Amino acid sequence: MGFSTLDYIILVIYLIAIALFGMLRGGKQQTAKDYFLGRDVIPWWVVCLSIVAAETSTLTFISIPGLAYIANLNFLQVTMGYLLGRIVVSFVFLPSYYKGELSTAYAFLERRFGAKTRSLASVVFLFTRIAADGVRLFATAIPLKFVMGVDYPTAIAVLALVAVIYTYVGGVRGVIWVDAVQMVVYFGGAIVAALLLIDMNPGGLAGATRLASEAGKFQIFNLGFGEGFWTTPYTVVAGLLGGGFLSMASHGTDQLVVQRVLTTKSLAGGQKALIGSGIIVIVQMALFMVVGLLLYGHYAGAPVSALGLARADEVFPRFIVEGLPPGVSGFIIAGLLAAALSTLAGSISSMASSTVLDLYKPRAGADLTPAKELRASRIVTVLWAGMLVLSALFFMNTPQTVVELALSIASFTYGGLLGTFLLGLLFKTPKQEDAIAGFMGGILVMVTVISLNVVAWTWFTLIGVIATVTIGMGLAMLGKGRESKEGTGQ
Repeated sequence: MGFSTLDYIILVIYLIAIALFGMLRGGKQQTAKDYFLGRDVIPWWVVCLSIVAAETSTLTFISIPGLAYIANLNFLQVTMGYLLGRIVVSFVFLPSYYKGELSTAYAFLERRFGAKTRSLASVVFLFTRIAADGVRLFATAIPLKFVMGVDYPTAIAVLALVAVIYTYVGGVRGVIWVDAVQMVVYFGGAIVAALLLIDMNPGGLAGATRLASEAGKFQIFNLGFGEGFWTTPYTVVAGLLGGGFLSMASHGTDQLVVQRVLTTKSLAGGQKALIGSGIIVIVQMALFMVVGLLLYGHYAGAPVSALGLARADEVFPRFIVEGLPPGVSGFIIAGLLAAALSTLAGSISSMASSTVLDLYKPRAGADLTPAKELRASRIVTVLWAGMLVLSALFFMNTPQTVVELALSIASFTYGGLLGTFLLGLLFKTPKQEDAIAGFMGGILVMVTVISLNVVAWTWFTLIGVIATVTIGMGLAMLGKGRESKEGTGQ
């Protein structure tokens, strides 16, 4: 059917309206704290929806249907682990975060270990986030490429430009409110797409799902014991443990999410927002995977290459542009792009906040006024947007689905981050040098594990945590033993 004039009109009006909404909700910022944490308390349910939109909007909308198209529903095992991880973060991590006034997740590490640990964690976060969000930016460019008929570099540049303008003006408060609205919009868009796929099939729901069912694509649980246990990413054990530890890291140590949670200004509000987001994510992932199975029936199970596509991530965007009635395509693409822009804006904001609050402000000296701090925050925001463009261009030619690629990148350093936080939260013995050594040791272990390619990405975070905690605690016990001997004169 193609993208009609009506679709373009809907797309433009919708994006302008939602941008204005974000700027109005963001209000005026006078300090960097206003810009990064919001001046007022944001309701927990708004933060809850914002968390979901920030972590999964683009990747869920594009890549999860593509993953189901070429595989099955085994990925849902990982989402169940996501919920378990958020429950742990809510009752183990958040109580410590709400003691005193923290500006970033890494401020806790400074309070527990020292400034060097905070700086190291912040730098690692920035490198991980620029890589993972480069993938997100590329994923967002996929539907824009179909809609506008431009190449990927142009689509990436346009999206980054809009995102940086939005972030520059609205601050984190505007970003969070827009995230919440857009999560509802694109969730509704997925439901509309699913209903239309069913309606287009003469056999209704049974006909639309018949091929997927015959191909065994409705399988959710895979015990996976036996050969390939460590190399298969979507098994019950790998899913629950891998998803759980990944979620503990992403929602307990990643500034992208912690920045949002801290805007609730209360422990109870943060806990409700975090656990609620885990429940919504399971439902959301299930919905988008079912869309992928319906697409499998719609295209008669044709291989991705037979559809003239380069990657599975392009299957759903193609259907949106070519298979939906005029007006509906514009609505769904508008919701997707607006949600994606909000996610990118949140990513840029979180990187800027960590740069300014964790790295720049502690070293700026006493002459740093609130006005100078705010100006520096906005300059850093623009610089990180430029870095995101370069990162997205780097990941353009990867054959892997973008959701798996983004999660693999995140898992690379999440183990070291989470292990360092656990050293500070659960143990009293480790000192700053033990934490830093454990952190770096955990990352080096992950470099080795990934280079050998002997385990699936779902195990990365758990392995990194075990390595970090083992090294950190081992050094702490050795140091304690030395101190004991010195104290006794031995």
